[in-house]
Amino acid sequence: MFCLRNYWSPAFALVREGLAVRYPREGATVGHSPKFKSVVIKGLSNVKEEVYGALDSFVAWELEFPLIVVKKALKTLEDEKEWKRIIQVIKWMFNKGPGKTMGSYYTLLNALIEDGRMEEAEELFGMIFSRYMEGLPRTFFMRMISLYYSLGAYDKMFEAFADMEELGVRPDGSIVRVLGDAFQKLEMMDKYEKLKKKYPPPKWEYRYIKGKRIRMRVYPDSKTEEATKGDPGTDELQEAEIIHLDSELEEEASCGLDRNVLDDAPSGDLEYV
Repeated sequence: MFCLRNYWSPAFALVREGLAVRYPREGATVGHSPKFKSVVIKGLSNVKEEVYGALDSFVAWELEFPLIVVKKALKTLEDEKEWKRIIQVIKWMFNKGPGKTMGSYYTLLNALIEDGRMEEAEELFGMIFSRYMEGLPRTFFMRMISLYYSLGAYDKMFEAFADMEELGVRPDGSIVRVLGDAFQKLEMMDKYEKLKKKYPPPKWEYRYIKGKRIRMRVYPDSKTEEATKGDPGTDELQEAEIIHLDSELEEEASCGLDRNVLDDAPSGDLEYV
């Protein structure tokens, strides 16, 4: 009978002491090289065949899809406002299978809007809304409402807000202000008063000061007073929440920390453009 006590080797001793050398897996160099980001950002034209061919060559020998590297590259592209390239990279990633997170979908939606492709943005929002309506974050509604407001498409804006209310998603102060301004422009004062009565101005708001989330009291004369830090778990504070949600999603997407709720979606949802 084989007895582990009688088996002894230097390698076994290292493993037992937790000192064994761990060799990096094959194909892991892409995840630690800036070459991927540099070529994706500046080394290619906007011809989709060239972009997809280069991206395929980078991941051809990878044992696992370099999701974190791709999302870091998307963050850099977002900082450079390379919207067309963001659209190409995300759709390439979606067709490969992984990366279908709410953060990635929001980045794609924002890039389509910034690139002036409104019809595709509406189609994408409709697809996500119909498939995951109960789990759709408030930021998607905020982005579409701000888009419709800037275009003067008030009917679509009111429709998006109605869907938001029907799903029980409470609007934040910015959405209420935009809707109130639209009601005033259209001289719909009765609806404006109902909106103010239903969603009164919050007594508390949250602001980011030096990277820390601080709870501030809102006064009628627009002055604020610093108070204790808020607890994001209470319903009362959630109603008064005014947070830069766009930057939060970008941060999560760049770090690969966003909630992967779309793993079961088929890989061919979106065609190449």
